[in-house]
Amino acid sequence: MTRPFRSQNEKAKFRPGGVDPLDAQLEAALGGLSEDELYGFNKPAPAEAGEDKTTRRGKVVSIGKDDLFVDFGGKSQGIASLVQFEEIPSVGEELEFHVERYDPREGLLILTRKGALATNVSWETLEIGQVVEGTVTGVNKGGLEIDVKGMRAFMPAGQVEIYHVPDLSQFLNQRLSAEVTQVERQGRNIVLSRRNILEREREEKKKQLLAELAPEQIRRGTVRSIMDFGAFVDLGGVDGLLHVSELAFRKVRNAGEVVKVGEVLDVKVLKVDHETGKVSLSLKQARGTDPWAAAEERYAAGAAVTGRVTRIESFGVFIEVEEGIEGLLHISEMSHNHVRHPGDLVKVSDTIRLVVLSVDPVARKLSFSRKQAQAEEAAEAAAAAAPGPVKKRNRQELRGGLDF
Repeated sequence: MTRPFRSQNEKAKFRPGGVDPLDAQLEAALGGLSEDELYGFNKPAPAEAGEDKTTRRGKVVSIGKDDLFVDFGGKSQGIASLVQFEEIPSVGEELEFHVERYDPREGLLILTRKGALATNVSWETLEIGQVVEGTVTGVNKGGLEIDVKGMRAFMPAGQVEIYHVPDLSQFLNQRLSAEVTQVERQGRNIVLSRRNILEREREEKKKQLLAELAPEQIRRGTVRSIMDFGAFVDLGGVDGLLHVSELAFRKVRNAGEVVKVGEVLDVKVLKVDHETGKVSLSLKQARGTDPWAAAEERYAAGAAVTGRVTRIESFGVFIEVEEGIEGLLHISEMSHNHVRHPGDLVKVSDTIRLVVLSVDPVARKLSFSRKQAQAEEAAEAAAAAAPGPVKKRNRQELRGGLDF
């Protein structure tokens, strides 16, 4: 196709008043776009330092043997290597990518999956959100000093792990993957976060684990924190609540009495809320059967028992007769004499003899009497101290061998 006009001068000869009507209509239709922009040959402007302009969300439109193609809308498309993916995405799936550069020959953006390890990094290509790998070269109170391809970077202590790490020296000389959170090219300053990566991985594990969790399961977890109302246990991506009432069959005032941070436990899943992600756990149910189930047989009224003082109150003393079974020795049953305060007679951890007054397995209540136990002890002591029955002598022996 030959162009009708060779030059602007030639075109001007046919313009009424110097303006070609066709040109005016074409200019209005294009809206100011250049020919390069019209045919998709424009190269996106590079992101400036400190801006996250190179992170874009696109849709996977096709998957090849080694690469996948991504559409960002309009005429903007890119290509990413499949090596970056642990699991190959499906066509139509939307993902976030970092734009590394523009390939003018192919007319494509060269992409890196957000969260994938960037290998060829330098001060010119380093961007916020990239995942890089480096070696820990130093440790201080504030965090870790890391070497990334000869570039010096810093990772604050709070960005090393999801949970607090008391001793950062364990990371010295280790190679770590981390996300770039801050880049200052002029000041040659790089700030990294390993925690961001771990939290993303944890979120993926959480989704998978929540789908698998169900009531009555026994799961192994690690105690991560202890609160007044219980403890939080990490099941491997999901934190479950171990309420203070589910720590033991006995009464527990503080979770720290039973578990410690970092302790590995087998717990029973009580409830899973898939909408909120909340999980309720029980330690006592995972460890055995309820001791109160057969308490009525072992602690019938009138039975003599031995127990340990666990608490002293103004109205009486709480006695533990076995793990998980505790009863009340009321102040009125402590002695035949007047008792001003239970602490005048016993102290915590004392072991004393008692007699069971009543047992209620449903209400989990047990009551004792020390007065009755003391009465029995006194009777036993009196019986032991009394002389035995006089042995009657044989009349033949009294005769002394003489015959009357």
